[in-house]
Amino acid sequence: MEHGPRRRLVAVVVVAGLVPWTVLLIGDELTLVFSFGLFNTNPPNVVSVYDFFFRFTDGLPRFIEAWGTGVILYLLALGSAVAGVVWREDVRLTAFALVAAGLSQISVFLGFNRRIGYAGFPLGTVVLLAVVWWFYWPSVREAGVFGVDTDYE
Repeated sequence: MEHGPRRRLVAVVVVAGLVPWTVLLIGDELTLVFSFGLFNTNPPNVVSVYDFFFRFTDGLPRFIEAWGTGVILYLLALGSAVAGVVWREDVRLTAFALVAAGLSQISVFLGFNRRIGYAGFPLGTVVLLAVVWWFYWPSVREAGVFGVDTDYE
């Protein structure tokens, strides 16, 4: 693949990290969980992932820790996609990391939905899986799951 299409692919992966991964309604308040932090509407403020996990929060529920895992997996996918522009990309690694990041947000979504007064939607899961299906799945199929072409026709 040429550099132009690879750059567009990196842009798609970046955009997947900029959309809210989990949208939460808590009463009449809205909280958006992004790959880079949380945005709360009342009062309007942003808390970075770093601040959330290392400065402000002690004793996190287990389900919210999946968000941090998803961020790490997303950064791995982003690094792999960028490597495709400057060197080589293993599309299987990028796709796996995006799928795992997306699936990690289901735990966040379910954890919040179990709480009374909370309602959430895992938008990031839908977006990340759609990126893999639309942009990466054809290349993964071509490369084969383990790097061996599995098309035995």
